[in-house]
Amino acid sequence: MDSCLYRIPPEKGPRVVAIGGGTGLSTLLRGLKLYTRHITAIVTVADDGGGSGVLRRDLGMLPPGDIRNCLEALANTEPLMTQLMRYRFPDGALAGQSFGNLFLAALDGIMPSFDAAVESLSQVLAITGRVLPVTNENIQLEATFENGAKVVGESSIFKGKKEQHCRIREIRLLPKRPKALPAALQAIADAEMIVFAPGSLYTSIIPNLLVDGIVDAIDRADALKICVCNVMTQDGETEGYTASDHLRALYKHSHPGIFDICLANSTTIPPLIAQKYALEGEKPLLYDTAVCEALGVEMISRPVAMLENGLIRHNSGHLARELMDIYQSRRRTKLRQYTPKK
Repeated sequence: MDSCLYRIPPEKGPRVVAIGGGTGLSTLLRGLKLYTRHITAIVTVADDGGGSGVLRRDLGMLPPGDIRNCLEALANTEPLMTQLMRYRFPDGALAGQSFGNLFLAALDGIMPSFDAAVESLSQVLAITGRVLPVTNENIQLEATFENGAKVVGESSIFKGKKEQHCRIREIRLLPKRPKALPAALQAIADAEMIVFAPGSLYTSIIPNLLVDGIVDAIDRADALKICVCNVMTQDGETEGYTASDHLRALYKHSHPGIFDICLANSTTIPPLIAQKYALEGEKPLLYDTAVCEALGVEMISRPVAMLENGLIRHNSGHLARELMDIYQSRRRTKLRQYTPKK
C-alpha cells in the first residue's frame, strides 16, 4: 500500500503514545521508531515474576524488566551495548538475572526516583523518544475470578486461573488508584495518536488503565486512539475469548469509547501452527467484527503478523507501517472536514 507517510522523515513524524507492557509493547516500539522520533512508551510496573520480581523483593524497587525491554527497543547504541543489556548471568547468585535489570537497579539506587533512573538509562542508550513508568508507586495486581476467588500478584494469576477453571472477572491495583506519573499524563495530552499495544490483556494492558488519571487523560486527548488486537488467545488469561470479549474487559476497567479503532491481524495462520498452539491451550483470536462494531469500535484488518521460528508474532515493521497508514488517512480526512471552502 502506498502511503505518503513513508516520505515524511522521522523527525517530523507524529507524537505517538504507546501503552502496555511485556514483549508486545517493545515489539511495537521497534517499528514505530522507524517512522517517528516523537514516541512515549507508558509501561506498566505491576510485574512481580522472574528477575524483576527478585529485584523487587530484594531491593524494594519497581520491576525493571518491561522498562528495560522498551529501552532496548528504542536504543540507538552499538551492538555490543545491546548485547550487554540483554546478557543473563548463567549461574551463581545472579543466575537468570539480566545485566540491564541490574544496571537499572543501580541507577534506581542513586537517583531520587524510579522514573529518574529510567531517564538516566535512556540517555546512556541514546533512545528514540521516551520510556515512562505509568506510576512511581509500588503496586500489585489482584485478580478476582468469576467464582469469587481472588489471587494477589501478577505472577500468580496464571496459576490461579488454572486452579479456578473460570474467567477473570476483574483486576484491581493494590493500593487502589495510584497516582499516574505527571509526565505520562502530559504525553497523553500532547499525543496525536495513542496506541494500546498488543500483549497480555489483564497483566500488561489493563493495569495501566487503573492508574489514577490515565483514563481521564486519554478521554481528553485530541488524538486518534487505536487498540491493537492480539493474534492469539493467551493461556492462563484469555482462552476462549473473542475480540469483543477483549473489548468488554477493557471497557469494564475503563469505559466504552476509550478508543476509536481496533487493528486486527489478517495474516493467515498455517493449520499446523494453529494445531501446535492448540496443544498449549491457545487459538487464533476470533475477530467477531459485527459484535465489535456494535460496541462502537471500528475494526480494521491488516497483515501485521508473521511466522518466526514456528511462532506467530506481530511484525514490528508491518504493525508500525499499518498504524501510520491509518493515522495518515484519518488525518487527511480530518483536515478535509475542517478546511474552510474558498
